[in-house]
Amino acid sequence: MAVKIRFMRFGCKNRPFFRIVTADSKSRRDGKQIEVLGFFDPLQGKEEGKRVSLKYDRVKYWLSVGAQPTDPVERILFRAGLLPPPSMVVVSSKKGPFGTNPDEPTTGQALN
Repeated sequence: MAVKIRFMRFGCKNRPFFRIVTADSKSRRDGKQIEVLGFFDPLQGKEEGKRVSLKYDRVKYWLSVGAQPTDPVERILFRAGLLPPPSMVVVSSKKGPFGTNPDEPTTGQALN
């Protein structure tokens, strides 16, 4: 059984409210959950304390046993300090790093 840490939507139309829960990856978004880990209210003010609440010890437990957070939950856990920053991927230009010309693989001379 693969466990995900994800949102469960509550609230009414145009007024969403989310619980952060652990659930089986095959269950529906609003289906059966294993445990409630906190909440997220996107329409609350800028104050982080009123917007997000987490049970830190339980989140750490689920991460330690291999639960995978979804992308939006991963951003919240990163801001809370529970996850390390995501790895950065460097993309270079078509000409290679710093715009140099490609080398021929056999001789090592620059191709023009």
